[in-house]
Parts: sequence; structure tokens; C-alpha cells
Amino acid sequence: MSMRIENKVCVVTGGANGIGEALARRFHAEKARAVVVADLDGARAEKVAAEIGGVAMRVDVGREEEMQKLVKETTDRFGQIDLFCSNAGIFIEADVFTSNDMFAKMRDIHVMAHLYAARAVLPAMLERGDGYLLQTVSAAGLITSLESVTYAMTKHAALALAEWISMTYGDRGIKVSALCPQGVRTNMLMQDPDNFLMEGSVSVEQVADAVIEGLGDERFLILPHPEVAEYFRRKSADYDRWLRGMRRFRAEVQQKRAKV
Repeated sequence: MSMRIENKVCVVTGGANGIGEALARRFHAEKARAVVVADLDGARAEKVAAEIGGVAMRVDVGREEEMQKLVKETTDRFGQIDLFCSNAGIFIEADVFTSNDMFAKMRDIHVMAHLYAARAVLPAMLERGDGYLLQTVSAAGLITSLESVTYAMTKHAALALAEWISMTYGDRGIKVSALCPQGVRTNMLMQDPDNFLMEGSVSVEQVADAVIEGLGDERFLILPHPEVAEYFRRKSADYDRWLRGMRRFRAEVQQKRAKV
């Protein structure tokens, strides 16, 4: 079995910038039948869509009614959705004392948006016994985030949702992949050139390459940084040792940042 993009209807949320934009452009290059670029930045979504012959929609992924509308309008126009890429995301440094409103915002974008997408697309996919969900999670969902508890929490939850959907609906024709990159040279990362993730970072085009390969293999974990698999193994092999190591690493990162 392999997933080919050619002649498929693909929806990408967060498609106006970064990884989402790269995915939209790559899907067009792979001869998708249609690419829907959905983003809160409607003007930028229109620009990307115009350049690839796609369709743009302004969508707040944290609002379920807007996700339902995105799926309905796409289905009405193209008949079905073959691949839904739930990709929108944000990053804000935070600790446990960060406001509840900020926790809720991250939850809505990183967790509930994936759930809203699944609720909207799964009924038709299950009816025809075929469909693919690609969820952009982040290596933080497998390992952690040093700088943001909200990012770590919500990305872990996103991974759990992807696992559950695959486990529950995989035998009914639903494929799921969790995209878990580490440092990617998006606007988000490039605004912080001293970030430790810059070392070993990859381009958005490299992420898109990894996605095409991972979808082709119908692989659950898509890791543009293969070393993340080893980090995950170390974490699961000895949690206490991993935590001690992460404390040391976090202290080193903070010390370096303090000198900048």
C-alpha cells in the first residue's frame, strides 16, 4: 500500500506560511487534483493558492463551526477530501504560571483543531472506507519543549489523538500520520537565531520531502530529523535518566541564552 498525491484532494490548514505553505506547494507539484489552502491569514492564503492554482479559505482552526464549513465547502466543490493536513500551530514561551487564556489558546490550535478536523472529515471517509489524516505534531510531542509547557502539553495531546484515531479506525481504511519535526527554518524559528534548535535545523522543503516519503509508506511517525527516534528511545528506556539529562541540558541552554 502507498499513498500517492496525484489526483487527490488535499486540504492544508496553516497553509499560508512555513511547513503548511511548503506542503501546499509540494502537493501541487505532485499533481494533486485540488489543494485547499486554509489559514487565519486569509490574504496570504489567497496569494499562495493563486500561485499554485489552488483554493484559499480564511479559517480559524480553533472554531469548530469554521472547520465544519471548510470541510463542507471543499466536499461540495470537489466531491471528497482525500488528505486532510491539520497543520496550523503557534509557539509561545510559557511556564506553569502562564495565564489560563494562553493555555486555552494553545489547546484550541494544537489539540481541538485536530479533533474538529477529524469530526468533520471522518464520517465521509469511513463511509467510503478510505481517507488520510496528516497531523503536524512536532518532536515536542514525543520528547518535550524546553521553553514552553503549553507547547509540550498540547503537542503530547495531539500525538495521543493521532494514535487513538489510527488505533480505532485504521482497520476501516483510515490512515494517520503524525509529522514530528524538530528545528525547521520557518519564520517562527528564524526570529530567534540563537535558539538551540537552529543547529541541525531543516528547511520547509526538506520537511515536505519527508512528508511525501512518509505518506508513500503510509508511516505513522514522519520524522524529518531521524535522530528524534533515538531521543524517544532513550526517553522510554530510562525515564529518570532522561529527566536528569534534560535538566542539565535545559540549564546549559538557559546559561548560553543569558550570555547572548
